[in-house]
Amino acid sequence: IPLNHNAFSLTMNLPMERNGWGRKIQAEQVDFFYGAFHALKNVNLEVKEKQITALIGPSGCGKSTFLRTLNRMNDLIPGTRLTGSIFLDGKNIYAPDVNPVDLRQRVGMVFQRPNPFPMSIFENVAFGPKVLGIHRRSNLVEIVEKSLRGAALWEEVADHLGQEATGLSLGQQQRLCIARSLALEPEVLLLDEPTSGLDPISTAKVEQSLVELKARYTIVLVPHSIQQGARMADYAAFFLMGKLVEFGPGSKIFTNPADKRTEDYIMGRFG
Repeated sequence: IPLNHNAFSLTMNLPMERNGWGRKIQAEQVDFFYGAFHALKNVNLEVKEKQITALIGPSGCGKSTFLRTLNRMNDLIPGTRLTGSIFLDGKNIYAPDVNPVDLRQRVGMVFQRPNPFPMSIFENVAFGPKVLGIHRRSNLVEIVEKSLRGAALWEEVADHLGQEATGLSLGQQQRLCIARSLALEPEVLLLDEPTSGLDPISTAKVEQSLVELKARYTIVLVPHSIQQGARMADYAAFFLMGKLVEFGPGSKIFTNPADKRTEDYIMGRFG
């Protein structure tokens, strides 16, 4: 079967209510609260389609919180609250008629620590499609291979797909988690410091796979370092104390930022 969203029968019927050339996600006047704590303050940010947008800033600045608002992962935390709007292809993802489970199929997420399931490499990648009703072996084989190739892992594991995923190296486990997300054919990939704790070779492989994947997916990344952000970002957003300080092309943000606070952070004067 074709690897598309209709095959999974989980479209959200999101009409293009707000067209914008190259725009995939639009955050408008977003405030976010953990109980009484005001974590995000009036964030307005546009994510371009099929580009890598890096969210940078010191620890606790709100970048990971903002990342999780993009597929409503924060909904799983008791006592949280969001005001404002976040649009995906022009539809507010916080509208009452949007199913968060369907949303997370369109907007996949890879976390800081690899979390492979305690099953084989093949079954890890096939798990999501099976949940969505795909059980024919030939279809699953096609999905698994395509997803592992997309995550730059196929050549390393093709001959032992029956091996337990927990036996892979940390770098391989992280790429497996990327493949597991790709198996659901998302439109957007969110990554929260996906190379934190990985060795330089594994980090380079993950980075290369993401650069290749942006031809097909919109990617929003919290990099683990300024250097990684500078290497990868088509666009960059600098957060500080819950506020978006500056947003623009990565080439400008990392070499000639407009705001002194951004410059100070990029130069390592704080954070």
